[in-house]
Amino acid sequence: MKHLRTALFLSFIPASSLMADAIERDDALKLPQTLITGNRQVEARSDSSSANTVFTRTDIDRLQPTSLSDLLGRVPGVQVARSGGRGALPGIYIRGTKSAQSLVLVDGQRMANATSADSNLQYLNIDQIERVEVLRGSRSVIYGSDAIGGVIQIFTRRGAHQAPQLRLHSAMGSYGSSQNSVGVSGGDAQTRFNLSGALEETVGINRTTVSYPVDNDHDAYRNKSVSLNLNHSLNDTLEVGISAIKSTGKTELDAMFGQQGYSDFDISSVGSFIDAQLSERWNSRLELGHSENREKTRDKLSPALYSFNTYRDALNWQNTLTLDDQNSLMLGLDTYEDRVRSSTDFEQDSRWNRAAFVQHRFEGEYFSTELGLRHDKNQQFGSNNTWSGSLTVPLNADNDVLLSYSEGFRAPTFNDLYYPQFGNPSLKPEHSKSYELQWRSQLSDTSRLETSLYRTDIRDAIVADADWIQQNIGSARITGFESALHQEWFGWQSSLGVAIIDPRDRDTGKTLSRRARRTLSLDLDRQFDRLGVGASWQAVSSSYNDEANQQPIGGYGLLGLRGNWQASSEVRLEVKVDNLLDKTFTRALYGYEGQYYGYREERRSLQFGVTWTPPL
Repeated sequence: MKHLRTALFLSFIPASSLMADAIERDDALKLPQTLITGNRQVEARSDSSSANTVFTRTDIDRLQPTSLSDLLGRVPGVQVARSGGRGALPGIYIRGTKSAQSLVLVDGQRMANATSADSNLQYLNIDQIERVEVLRGSRSVIYGSDAIGGVIQIFTRRGAHQAPQLRLHSAMGSYGSSQNSVGVSGGDAQTRFNLSGALEETVGINRTTVSYPVDNDHDAYRNKSVSLNLNHSLNDTLEVGISAIKSTGKTELDAMFGQQGYSDFDISSVGSFIDAQLSERWNSRLELGHSENREKTRDKLSPALYSFNTYRDALNWQNTLTLDDQNSLMLGLDTYEDRVRSSTDFEQDSRWNRAAFVQHRFEGEYFSTELGLRHDKNQQFGSNNTWSGSLTVPLNADNDVLLSYSEGFRAPTFNDLYYPQFGNPSLKPEHSKSYELQWRSQLSDTSRLETSLYRTDIRDAIVADADWIQQNIGSARITGFESALHQEWFGWQSSLGVAIIDPRDRDTGKTLSRRARRTLSLDLDRQFDRLGVGASWQAVSSSYNDEANQQPIGGYGLLGLRGNWQASSEVRLEVKVDNLLDKTFTRALYGYEGQYYGYREERRSLQFGVTWTPPL
């Protein structure tokens, strides 16, 4: 049955693209039923042992999210706790794990800051994204450190097999916000390219309700970004490619101890690959990458300047061997090195991690299995082994049951270990064990249901104590249920995601901070010829801002409406209203003079946009 599903989705890829894995990947990125992140190679979503969610560019255009954070909030089991307004730092919680326990990739390259482990997702422009894949659950055997809760991979815009196409987009909205982008893309059977640039600006809102007098101003945000993708097939068996993205700008800060703070950021990533089909049964892919996270925090009222710059070089070599019709083997080497250059002195400012991994897959008529092992050697923390295994049993042609077990680990960041006054050089790495039961059902030709029950045990979890010093707590346990229902009825396309979690510190019995126990996301859309309409509803239950559960955060519900009109073959108009009911809500708290208050989020907002794709 698995071979049939794989053949079905591959049948939609043009035959010429099957000449080259690079081109095949680019075609697969435009299809909703494919997945790359699960095993770093193209496969059917239904063949992956990981619970997963995929947003294609078509989905992004239909949903009209303002930011990547808005898009991720639609994934069951994923929560976003942003500290006020656009450009603010988002906390990303996958299945109750914190941001540092989930891996973020852009075109295969790690993006998280090596000092703070911040994902920098707030700085990625939504207009420059081709596709987003989210894996829920540990994938440490494939990716190593940080992939305890899951993996988020962003793919930047890609070219298509067509004549060069110009793309212009401009949008304006509430709070003095604007989003503008320009791009050109195209290609043929051998070469594809995309080059684009974007500018996003907003006057912003005052992120803090009660604070120092100098904080009573709007917190603006400005982001300039550029991205490039180029893939070329040298012959039928050898392909090369390069991708790059760079975002620079400024975001203003609040609650800076009586200062008027702002941050200048410069985020960049460059990746390249060589993909060779060495024989009918052996594919080899080598990826090289370099990423930088540079940030300078300043104060308008003083000459104070704090810089935090991190640099990462990475290499991945993966070999996929098709042993026979039912068995395949994946062998890989993975290495990266982090370096820190900062105005703050760190006891250590560099470290490397080297790893080897192997994974065997068996696909049979009555069951399928996946078994993997990874060995990491970290310069600071020595050797670490992680295992994973899964069993898939097809009950019939429309229903699969999956059982899986996976281990994970996370090495402490440089901030965790060495930040003055708050770091703790005695920290140990975090380790996890996860157990999961999935049921995937094709209820009808137009309805699909995916549900999961899971438990994750984390040992030596790293949290800040009452004095903000990082400590290893005894253990944390997260149990949860999530379900995603995709259905089309009477022309309406609907996506419903529900998640219930119980994230606890097992030593104290307290709920882990900023994790809501219940979340719901619903999207309804319909296309009437050239006119499209849609609505979104998001509901999030209450949570706690702190590990002691003394600072409650109220729950909230948000309603949004959107519409689009294809005025001509070249012009598309869009309009949307977020927070239609004008709700006051917060996702995180801050402290001021011994009290805690909620960071403000945008109230009702309107945005109008136009996309023009003239021929060249």
